[in-house]
Amino acid sequence: MPVPGPPFASASRVPLADLPDARSRARGAFLGLALGDALGATVEFLTPGEIRAAHGTHREIVGGGWLHLRPGRVTDDTEMSLCIARAIDAAGGWDLRLVADRLVAWMRAGPVDVGSTVRKGLRRYLLEGTLSGPPSDGDGGNGAAMRIVPVALATLGDGALLEEWAVAQARLTHHHPLSDAATVHVGELVHLGVAGRGKPRLRRATDALVARVPAFAFEPYRGLATGYVVDTLQTVLHAFFTTSGFEECLVATVNRGGDADTTGAIAGAVAGAYYGEEALPQRWLRRLDRTVRAEIVRLSDRLVALSPLGRGGAS
Repeated sequence: MPVPGPPFASASRVPLADLPDARSRARGAFLGLALGDALGATVEFLTPGEIRAAHGTHREIVGGGWLHLRPGRVTDDTEMSLCIARAIDAAGGWDLRLVADRLVAWMRAGPVDVGSTVRKGLRRYLLEGTLSGPPSDGDGGNGAAMRIVPVALATLGDGALLEEWAVAQARLTHHHPLSDAATVHVGELVHLGVAGRGKPRLRRATDALVARVPAFAFEPYRGLATGYVVDTLQTVLHAFFTTSGFEECLVATVNRGGDADTTGAIAGAVAGAYYGEEALPQRWLRRLDRTVRAEIVRLSDRLVALSPLGRGGAS
């Protein structure tokens, strides 16, 4: 199985000044992640039939779900992403040990939810100090892909750098070739979206991934939305490429049920980068936890400024 393939071409080789909406699209990606997380958490672990029985079509941020969340509360998808964003901001760049320390501190503080593979990996780091676990067939979950947005924003303009940092942070908890490939590809789609590329360009990138790793083929769509990273990415890609707007994409994604907070978070990141901040529904943004929203906006701008694109162009 390829891991995860040759570095893709940089999403943009022009200065940030020539991409006037890049910062807005970057905020759209990070806020989209949080919105998808908050929207999907309500229906996590439900089947599509159970969602229809309880909500009709689930399209509002109302909280609840198996975690009994208040409306607008986010889960581990957004919280781990914020840990990584804070670490990059504090270091002024990449410090994997600081990323690991931030994630461990988050776990020890008793978050609302921690995935079992994430917990295992962070406990290994806490006890052994190792920044990568051994390869494991059990590490094919979506916990690394769901926290890639800050890495994508901090590496704008440099696809090889994205791949390096994406795989490094992934293997803190998930050492599996499918996790690596999915994590890098989500970052690639965020890069392309922030650079303002059209959907045909994003589709070509996805087709290249599927050619390298046929497991990710999503046509015909199998309808599985589990925490297995293949099912997660297939659900996100199907929703993104068969819809024509941010809200439509996220509603289609989370109504598949299953691991809906994570499929929603990843779909929100990709769609937010592609459609831009202005496409995010205001009623959803008003529901999102105000502290989380403010920090995401601040850190999104900081990460773009620290990126190769923000420093004057791609390398």
